[in-house]
Amino acid sequence: MGFARTCSVALVGVEGVVVEVQADLEPGVAAFTLVGLPDKSLTESKDRVRAAVVNSGAEWPQKKLTVGLSPASVPKAGSGFDLAVACAVLGASERIDPRALSDIVMIGELGLDGRVRPVRGILPAVLAAAEAGYEQVVVPECAAAEASLVPGVSVLGVRTLRQLIAVLADEPVPDEEPDEGRPDPLMAGLRLPGAGAATGVHTAGAAQQDHGHDLADVVGQLAARTAVEVAAAGGHHLFLEGPPGAGKTMLAERLPAILPKLAREESLEVTAVHSIAGLLPAGKPLVDDAPYCAPHHSATMQSLVGGGQGIARPGAVSLAHRGVLFLDETPEFSSHALDALRQPLEAGHVVIARSAGVVRFPAKFLMVLAANPCPCGRFSRTDDLCECPSAAIRRYQARLSGPLLDRVDLRVEVDRVTRTELTGRGARGESTATVADRVRSARERAAERLLGTPWRTNSEVPGRELRSRWHAAPGAMDEAERCLERGGLTARGLDRVLRVAWTIADLVGHDRPDATDVSLALQLRTGVPRGVPMAIGALT
Repeated sequence: MGFARTCSVALVGVEGVVVEVQADLEPGVAAFTLVGLPDKSLTESKDRVRAAVVNSGAEWPQKKLTVGLSPASVPKAGSGFDLAVACAVLGASERIDPRALSDIVMIGELGLDGRVRPVRGILPAVLAAAEAGYEQVVVPECAAAEASLVPGVSVLGVRTLRQLIAVLADEPVPDEEPDEGRPDPLMAGLRLPGAGAATGVHTAGAAQQDHGHDLADVVGQLAARTAVEVAAAGGHHLFLEGPPGAGKTMLAERLPAILPKLAREESLEVTAVHSIAGLLPAGKPLVDDAPYCAPHHSATMQSLVGGGQGIARPGAVSLAHRGVLFLDETPEFSSHALDALRQPLEAGHVVIARSAGVVRFPAKFLMVLAANPCPCGRFSRTDDLCECPSAAIRRYQARLSGPLLDRVDLRVEVDRVTRTELTGRGARGESTATVADRVRSARERAAERLLGTPWRTNSEVPGRELRSRWHAAPGAMDEAERCLERGGLTARGLDRVLRVAWTIADLVGHDRPDATDVSLALQLRTGVPRGVPMAIGALT
């Protein structure tokens, strides 16, 4: 009788559970039994592993073989257990010393020819192994850079099972050259089919490089530009309403580029989510730019918040974690999908319960909503071009529920661009680089003030803390409090005005918000003119 064991990782959402892969050989009729709550793709590993072992030059044991995945109560899915199963079988048959396997975590899919193919979720799997105390992991060669992001873990990247057998048996390692003249087929496993620009997911750096997005391209729209800057500096949600062609989408696409670079911990969080979704950029294992996700308005609730058959997959709110979620033509989204955003907007994560298990995905994002004022898009307070009946306008605007809009800090009406603004040869607006510098300085001021607290941006600070620990200037909140008494603001809205006022104060360099900062915050929230300059530069 032979016995060997090694380890792999089962992913539940972005969290991993280390699984012990045990192989037992007994005399009897040759058979291969896999137990431990595997799914269909894992059950099929029996045939993949047998073919890979034989084609790698090793002998397949002709005995009764039982492979167990422990703990058996945890659902296990995917093909990432192939490498661990193959090595456990070879250890049980004494082709490999079983003692060399017990402290190693192995992650990877096997091809029938013995090549080790990448799987999604390498980073969260290695993170789980490190947290469990393991110091050695084996991963596919093309995913070694992603696994190496985890400190304190020794990573071995292998191209074929034959290479791994040689390393574990202390034999000369054969050279496995990639196919010449065509793309390496192993890299195909790193990305899902169709993942790319069509999904509306990319990072700020990619958008800046590929499309030349710059705030200086936006003509006019002073109030909207200010709102975008304030949203980036404080992490505030933004609602842009205006006619088609006014520049709402242009502004939203340029917002990620003025956000600061992600910190190391934030980068690992974002990379883990994108790794599970199969959306990691090619050749860039670490995502250090703010992601941008713009789903189509036909998206279902499951695609927005996460879901799918079996164990849930991350949705758009998680793909936009630490970045921007842009919902263009927001009233065209289903009401159920929009209302499902309320919980992640407040909690910063989303919990999805399915029969196969409960998963928790991070979802701390900056939401940008864009909408036309009416079905035809031409309704305005200054002209009468709209031909929609008043009842149709009310129905259209009512598609955005009050509770959802109450969670949006900034609401700006984007006016139609005039001929003079469009054809004028005057000075262009501030560039992305200039605004990004101000945003970075404002975030540094906020981080210094919030040092020692669990919050990093003004939008995260609870209202009671702002009112009790960080006070505005005397009399600065009088106008906002009167607005609350008249019913123009809710209690939540008053707290959000105070948060925005602190962000404006950070942008202009004030020690604490004064009456002008609060007035501008009120104007950005209610849309009612307060007689204050809309440009941040005019307040400094």
